Amino acid sequence: MFMKKILVPYDFSKTAEHALRFAVDVAGKAKGTLYLVTVIELPVLHDSVLMPVLDFESQLLKDLQEKAEKRLGAVAEKHQEGGVKIVKQVLFGAMVHTIRDYARDGGIDLIIMGSHGASGVREFFIGSNAEKVVRLSSVPVLIVKDFIKGSIKNIVFPNTLDDKGQEELVAKVKALQHFFHAHLYLVWINTPFNFSSDTETLAKLHAFAKRHMLRDYSVHVFNHSDEEQGILEFSVTVGGNLIAMGTHGRRGIARLFNGSLAEDVVNHSHQAVWTYSRQPEPEKA
Repeated sequence: MFMKKILVPYDFSKTAEHALRFAVDVAGKAKGTLYLVTVIELPVLHDSVLMPVLDFESQLLKDLQEKAEKRLGAVAEKHQEGGVKIVKQVLFGAMVHTIRDYARDGGIDLIIMGSHGASGVREFFIGSNAEKVVRLSSVPVLIVKDFIKGSIKNIVFPNTLDDKGQEELVAKVKALQHFFHAHLYLVWINTPFNFSSDTETLAKLHAFAKRHMLRDYSVHVFNHSDEEQGILEFSVTVGGNLIAMGTHGRRGIARLFNGSLAEDVVNHSHQAVWTYSRQPEPEKA
């Protein structure tokens, strides 16, 4: 069932609170269950005398878990209005991989998480946790940075004009649009390196919309020197509440040389961004 099980990774930050408030609204509308999860990442401890370290680690884990559970309980209680069922859990591990595994093993339909984004050197070498979850997740991820006022009315759907492998992505975007009763802006970003005439592009966009039986939509061509910036500027221009994109989840060398447009948009957009990995790649050991 669409968006019945919603996972919110919660780190007690302002953006996480924005994501949680939005997730409560979505879960209430969907009559679903909200899974509120805090992940505690631990440093590796070393000592030549093993037993004292083990005792210390055991007590440390217990204290950390109790404190996190208490804080998480207070957060959940504050958002209990509307009768939304909230399942709370504190987990230990690497945040990104723990969230990915929890979503996969728990049959989660959607991850809603806050993000501060990343830029400059930090973005190139480290990236944001949200970016990494987008890259690894096999379920849709909705990234929130600022508080979302009101409901989602306008969804921006950048199009590649490549129908290959897009059926599942388009079906999920249509379901997203139907859920929010939103208008869909189907847009092609025209850049100098990927240029086509407006007449040709608009005809292809109309054909795409007809082929996928889209409703309540409009087609657009937006000219810009950079594809990512074109998406962000177009979204602002039309009052987009949400940008919906597919991602290939590139990793390793492929990501280094090809990058990911969706991950770049996640890092830099002030609007909410929904992503879905159409062809998640198996992670190498």
